[in-house]
Amino acid sequence: MAPSKPSKGSPKTTAKKEKVCHPSSRKASQLVRTALRKNKMGDRASKRAKKEDSQLDVFSFFYHAIPESGVLSLEDVHTIIKDVWLPRFDEELEAERAARRKGRPKSMKEMKLEEIKLREEENYRAGIEVPDLTDESTVEIFRRWDQKEIAFIQLLRFIRISSADPGMAIVSRPGKHASIHAAHPTPSPLENPPLAKLPLVESDLDDMDVVPELLPPPQERGVDARGMMLPFDEPPERFASTIMAMDG
Repeated sequence: MAPSKPSKGSPKTTAKKEKVCHPSSRKASQLVRTALRKNKMGDRASKRAKKEDSQLDVFSFFYHAIPESGVLSLEDVHTIIKDVWLPRFDEELEAERAARRKGRPKSMKEMKLEEIKLREEENYRAGIEVPDLTDESTVEIFRRWDQKEIAFIQLLRFIRISSADPGMAIVSRPGKHASIHAAHPTPSPLENPPLAKLPLVESDLDDMDVVPELLPPPQERGVDARGMMLPFDEPPERFASTIMAMDG
């Protein structure tokens, strides 16, 4: 009995053969480069997401530190960093230490928490950058944050503070919001007062080693046979041989 032929309307079920590339071919190298690029892009995206999550935690902490009204003092900012932010892992760290039996090595979690604590304390001593919660215009803008968009933080004014000098705060980023610019206009170079010139007193002249003299005017300097000026107070006879050599 002859096999039945497929009808014209039924689709053909033909499996597409997969092409096999030689390991040393150009196509194989291209596939390898494509795979490596995808892996690298995936790693970058993962690192970027972790970094944004870390930044989100920091900014959220300072967002919740905003007072209900008014602004914080610089001393208040240092207090919340020392008493709230830096010791936030202390309870978890103590629990890890208590769970470790005597004579046993530290767990990976305990070492990680200790590393974070030491690094943040050192960064705070050297100087860290925080939103300027002492500035009224910055606090007003910060209140509008949805606690999700990291790009919004670029609108804020930032200051750099350190535990080594708690009384000093340096503006590290002036902020991009128009209201902050209006509250803190940048003076133009013409508005900066000129530096005052200190008067030169006689005691200053006595401390100087040598005061250089000004060059004498042309009429007080000698002229050689060719009409060229001679060095200071030098007789023309001293340069006679040089002039003859130049004349040939």
